[in-house]
Amino acid sequence: MRLDKWLWAARFFKTRSIAQEAIEAGRVRLEGERTKPSKEMKPGDRLLIRVGDSVWEVTLRALAEKRGPAAAARLLYEELEESRLRREAQHAQTRIAREPALELHGRPTKQDRRALRRLRGY
Repeated sequence: MRLDKWLWAARFFKTRSIAQEAIEAGRVRLEGERTKPSKEMKPGDRLLIRVGDSVWEVTLRALAEKRGPAAAARLLYEELEESRLRREAQHAQTRIAREPALELHGRPTKQDRRALRRLRGY
């Protein structure tokens, strides 16, 4: 089974094309090495997958030709314990202290500019 198809079936990425882009960008590594989307997979392979801020280290348990429900997708891989603990700690940290710059998108609106003026006192 192709790597990009497995990542899509295991629900790490919403579409196969997004999975292909992630593989080509080096955000998915097979056995610690960069690879191609067409690389054939087999149970027992280890993957390092970066999705946004999350990093998953998983071992393949099974292959699936079709994308099924999330419960079935979780049976396709086994996440390493230290990877799970690291992800949970990072998630808890971002929940406590969110990066303020993540809320900013583009130029301020008219309402934002008026609020800034009131805040600055002019």
